[in-house]
Amino acid sequence: MEHESRPESARPSFDELVALTRRVIAGFEEREQRPWGVEASLIELIKQVGDLARHVMMAESYYLPDRSSDARYATTTERVGDELADILYCVIRLADLYGIDLAEAQVSARRRELDYLGLGDEPRPPAPSHDR
Repeated sequence: MEHESRPESARPSFDELVALTRRVIAGFEEREQRPWGVEASLIELIKQVGDLARHVMMAESYYLPDRSSDARYATTTERVGDELADILYCVIRLADLYGIDLAEAQVSARRRELDYLGLGDEPRPPAPSHDR
């Protein structure tokens, strides 16, 4: 499976991805007439991780060879990407439910890891902007 990428200038920022996700969440809440709480959001995250695992296992030919011609065991890079995007959606939803700024949490966690690895003295990326 080949990896395709758009030019950096055409890629949305993380804040734009979060804003898009929040619009989708609001749309589903309006349609379903109820918000999802932590429990439902966590269950959906776990389901999506299982879907990702299935697609990765198919992509890596983990299943027995006799299934290689079975359409139920076929996948594409796009389908793996869709599952990763669904996981990001669930993570954003959970972060919002707990009031966590994911960009800040990501930078903080990775900086701690760099410090642990002895790489903390290297130039750091700028702190995330907060366009909320």
